[in-house]
Amino acid sequence: MTPCRDRAALPSDRGLKSKGPAKLPKLSDERFDLLEKELAKGPAAHGWEDQRWTWERVRTLIGRQFQISCSIAGVRLLHRHGRSWQSPGRRALERDEHAVELWKKDVWPQVEGPRRRSGPGSSSRTRPGSR
Repeated sequence: MTPCRDRAALPSDRGLKSKGPAKLPKLSDERFDLLEKELAKGPAAHGWEDQRWTWERVRTLIGRQFQISCSIAGVRLLHRHGRSWQSPGRRALERDEHAVELWKKDVWPQVEGPRRRSGPGSSSRTRPGSR
């Protein structure tokens, strides 16, 4: 039988507890609110010709406004605050809805091409009548 050790001699669980995030965010909540206001002004207000916010542009804006250097990966963390590159927050100011509808009606069917004819067929690749 092995001798019983007292509890004080065992390693502590304190070393296993989380000490928080490895790094604090570079933008405080107040600075993030300021960044949101600047982003709401649009890219044109900051010198870009089109109305797209790319990660690189947001990174440049952060550097200009707050004199902070961050990586593109750091900027992508803005998705925690609801920012996404997948879709714009609003439509372009120059958008002409009438022209878009005309394009969809007149041009898109020509670009899309004809659909397959409906009729009898077979899913078999070896059956001659299915081709």
